[in-house]
Amino acid sequence: MERISQIFSFDAAKPLIFTQLDFWLFFLVVMVLLSFLYKHLLMRSIFMTAISLFFYFKTSGMFVLLLGGSVIFNYAFGAWVGKARTDRGKKSVIALSVTLNLLILGFFKYAYFFTDSFNALFHTKFTTLNYFAYWGNSFFGEGHFVEKIILPIGISFFTFQSISYVVDIYRQEIKPVRNFFDYSFFVTFFPQLLMGPIVKAREFIPQIYQPYALDKDDFSAAIVQIVKGLIKKLILADYISVHFVDKVLDAPEAYPGFVGIIAMWGYSLQIYGDFSGYTDIAIGLSRLMGFRLRENFNSPYKAVSVADFWRRWHKSLGTWLRDYLYIPLGGNKTGGVGTYVSISIIFVFLFFITQWYALIFVYTGLLAVFLIIRLIFPGFNKYINRDLNMLITMIVGGLWHGASENFVIWSSLNGGALIFYNYWKKISPYEKSDFWAIHAWKIFLTFNFITFTRIWFRLDAPGEPMAFLDHIVNDFGFTGEAFGKLMYTFMAVMIIILVGFIIHWLPDSWKATYANAFRVWPMPLQMAAVAVIVFLVYQAVSGVSPPFVYWKF
Repeated sequence: MERISQIFSFDAAKPLIFTQLDFWLFFLVVMVLLSFLYKHLLMRSIFMTAISLFFYFKTSGMFVLLLGGSVIFNYAFGAWVGKARTDRGKKSVIALSVTLNLLILGFFKYAYFFTDSFNALFHTKFTTLNYFAYWGNSFFGEGHFVEKIILPIGISFFTFQSISYVVDIYRQEIKPVRNFFDYSFFVTFFPQLLMGPIVKAREFIPQIYQPYALDKDDFSAAIVQIVKGLIKKLILADYISVHFVDKVLDAPEAYPGFVGIIAMWGYSLQIYGDFSGYTDIAIGLSRLMGFRLRENFNSPYKAVSVADFWRRWHKSLGTWLRDYLYIPLGGNKTGGVGTYVSISIIFVFLFFITQWYALIFVYTGLLAVFLIIRLIFPGFNKYINRDLNMLITMIVGGLWHGASENFVIWSSLNGGALIFYNYWKKISPYEKSDFWAIHAWKIFLTFNFITFTRIWFRLDAPGEPMAFLDHIVNDFGFTGEAFGKLMYTFMAVMIIILVGFIIHWLPDSWKATYANAFRVWPMPLQMAAVAVIVFLVYQAVSGVSPPFVYWKF
């Protein structure tokens, strides 16, 4: 009875995640039951909705009610858009839907930030009330909901998916789903519910109405991707994090400055292994269930420019921001009222975040410069609009991760680099060069720039990144003895980091060889190989398994 009680209860200390044995037992049960339901599409949608809500409950507790509420009102908005007779009516529904979704997201993600910033700016003493917890405790009884506002896991992901559904109906790229459970299946699909990849309605919903198909090649590819994801998470991410990166970056003053640089290189590998490992597992699980999700990463550290990097990293968020923000603002071609209203709102937002009064003068000065350039060089307008649209998109992407000046600086650095690259590539004599040394230099430069900007991503507290950089410059401390001590102390971690980067930079054709070889093996041999690999991987697991990095987003 105790074990049954544990199965159907929520334990914040033991969420149901991909790296636990309980999850794989859960998934085995899902696949067995799905094998009886896959031909009955409506029953399959009902079953997948129920099992996905249960999965979310096991990771997030009573926040499952928030997810359920989001599903209900966004389904209603989709039906409303589909039935609206005029374009104006459809746009009104979209505006209402987007506003409500963003208000809920903003409440959980930014309520404390806005309250603290407002109090600091105007010397007030407002407090934040968790209305959802207040209402929930009133209905279910005291103690069911924590009164402190806690960010629900995956809220940024399922909110963006819900918005894409309503917008895609307006654009006539899809029709409203046939019934409520088809929509709930789309939003709550458990493999990608918590950390993506962000699934667009027009890509996933048509698959709901397709017959189940899984041949041996699909099965083999799914297993390879799942195992690859586990290796990335448990070895590249967790081992590096626990045994090196966290030790250095949580107390950088305890190490020479050059060790901080190596730790940031390790962090770049860690966050890639952590996030891409999750999405690899999610894509593999989905494929076993007969659904295809787009890849979310494409060897990002092979990128030869910042633009190339952002085409390879977290592709589902990048394409979502492109399709639902950058292009509607005007993209590369135009910019209108929306562009300038958006940049004004962002400046106000940044002012609240940083409380840098100089931003008022910066904004006024930039606005004056843009107006002068538009008057003197009318043909330059399209470049100004493009650059503003790019900067808005990148800053919104930064704020999607969280409301802090560090995320704004991180996203602004990347946005500025993208703008700079758009001009540099027109005059660079090396842009189209295939010479291996130039290609390697581009990769080296891009990787180190991305790693540099991640100082503001990894270090949370305001001012902490600059203190870290100051320590590196003023206490670099590189000597043969210090380097030897580092290698001796962290030998296993250094080997894993080196091997991780070597494998990442290998040609894709080389890495495809093992997948193709695995595909032609007999099924018993495949199962034996997977069992051995998984056993060896779990031997490397440390006593502490850090949560997935993107859970907090």
